[in-house]
Formats: sequence, C-alpha cells, structure tokens
Amino acid sequence: MQVVTDQLQFPEGPIAMPDGSVIVVEIARGTLSRVDRDGSIDVVSDVGGGPNGAAIGPNGDCFICNNGGFNWIRRPGRTFPGDQADDYSGGRIERVDMQSGRSEILYEAVDGVRLCGPNDLVFDDTGGFWFTDHGKNRPRERDRTGVFYAKADGSHIEEVIFPLEAPNGIGLSAGNDELYIAETPTGRLWAYPLKGPGQLTGERLDRPDGGRVVKGRNAYFMFDSLAVDSDGGVCVATLIDGGITTLYPDGREPKFVPMPDRLTTNICFGGEDLKTAYVTLSSTGQLVAMDWDVPGLPLNYLNLN
Repeated sequence: MQVVTDQLQFPEGPIAMPDGSVIVVEIARGTLSRVDRDGSIDVVSDVGGGPNGAAIGPNGDCFICNNGGFNWIRRPGRTFPGDQADDYSGGRIERVDMQSGRSEILYEAVDGVRLCGPNDLVFDDTGGFWFTDHGKNRPRERDRTGVFYAKADGSHIEEVIFPLEAPNGIGLSAGNDELYIAETPTGRLWAYPLKGPGQLTGERLDRPDGGRVVKGRNAYFMFDSLAVDSDGGVCVATLIDGGITTLYPDGREPKFVPMPDRLTTNICFGGEDLKTAYVTLSSTGQLVAMDWDVPGLPLNYLNLN
C-alpha cells in the first residue's frame, strides 16, 4: 500500500482521473481538491459546507453531494465528524466547472422538502444520476431520508426510495440494470433491479420497493461509500473495523481487506486497466493506493483509456 498523501482534511469521494491525479472532496476543509501523483494538493473549488460525494458527469463537470457541514471532533492525529454543524448551510447538489472552479447549486429540495445531507452519487449511461441523502444527526434526533434520481441539467429531481436507514454509498451494475445502496448504521447493502432510468422494477411490499439485502459478513461494522468491480463485486468502505468489504449480489461469500484506519470511507479504481484501488482513510487524512485483485468497473462519463 502506497500513501499518496496524508495531508488531507477528512477526504472522501475519490475520482481517479485520466492524467493520474485523483480528485477528492475534503469535507473538513469544504473543498473539491486534486491530489497529483507526487502527493501535492491543489484546490479546484472552495464550495463550503460539507462536500461529501463526487462524480464526473456530462461535459466533464464534477457533481458534488454537499451535506451542509459537520461539527468536528479533533484528537491527536485524527479527525472525526460529529453532529450537524452549528453553521449548517443546508444540503444540496452542486455542479463544478473543472476548468474555472466555478460552482453552482442544482438542487436543494424535492417537492418542497429540503435535502438534509446528500452523501454519494452515481451517473447512469443516460446522463441522469442517483444519489443518497444520509441525513444529519443532532443531539436528540436524526433525519429520515431516502434515495433520489435527478437529471444533470437541473431540470428534474424525484425521491424514488423512502425511507432507508441513513443511506450512504451508491453504485450501478455493469448493465445499469441494478442499483446498490449501502446503509451506514445497519451495515446492509441493498440491491434494487431497475427497469429504466430512475425507475425501480420492484413493488413496495414488506421491504423498500422490492429491494433485497445482499449477503453480508458477521461482525460489528458500519458501511460508508462504495465502488463496483468488473467481477460484479460491490466494494464497500467499512467503518469500525476499518477496511473494504466486497459483497456479491449473486450470493458468493463476501471478502474483507483490512485498512489502517477505522474510518475507511471510500474507494475508486484507476491506473492501468483499472487495477489500482484508491482508498480514503479519512480520520488520518490519507489517500492511499494499492493493487486490487480484479479491475474496477468503468464509470459512465469518465474515460480512463
């Protein structure tokens, strides 16, 4: 494992770029940042609040889930997110021009209901994107939230799944015909068959909208964000015991790769043949790189060839 840098301020949302750099959000700094091969860090855009998940969309713009900010808990050598920030600025989806760094807010509400803490997003092959709203915690309460589908041009947004328990990571299968959602406190991964852009195949029965729980492992942990590999595995960053859990929607046994930070928060794939995994170790401010056993699944709108 190579430490690319250990100077980030609670990194998340890694995107491996064609030039070998990695785009991340620094939640505690409020920025979208670029980490170059030599570990140097440049701010692309100072968006404020709590930029959380990021993805490249149509026209090469970067789309950000902004959770509005946390209060931070500082310990020697480590940083931890706390409750909703005292200066909480509201949840929103933002679009950043990667050349100028200019950001604009695309969505702040759905049918009059404000977004609370958007967390992670993924683009399908039609130019729309799915995103989770993790919600915010306050000393005596927390938000009930769900999963949304929106268009990149700001023209349409809808809530498709409600409620889930603090939904976090989100991804799509190779054929864009199945949606994967990780819940943080339950440590569950849900799989939802899709019949079209923004449309679930299942009906709402005794579980949310026909989704099924993917076979997991027995331990105490929480789930964060995720990436999908080319073998059909869903690689979920895992909190508490710290690592990457790979779960298989086809029922294969899960795998676990431990990492040296209890707050392992995200993973993406890049490098030659997408066989390099970039992992954010957030409490220690690290972005690390390591060889992965199978290639990652190419993302829509991000050409690494």
